[in-house]
Amino acid sequence: MADIAKALIVVGLALAAFGAILWVLSGVPFVGRLPGDFYVRRGNFTFYFPLATCILISIVVSLIFALMRR
Repeated sequence: MADIAKALIVVGLALAAFGAILWVLSGVPFVGRLPGDFYVRRGNFTFYFPLATCILISIVVSLIFALMRR
């Protein structure tokens, strides 16, 4: 039971750190507005899909996990 508690604490701290990073990066103008992000506005309908941002975040997270494995 202690192992599950430790894992939940680590996951919670990781989520809090990720949220803090996103909060800090929200002020940077190019984050979330990369060339591969789809943004469609027609009348009162808006669709936004940050494809390039998701790929960039995936690469960064993969590199972090690869470095942690070593």
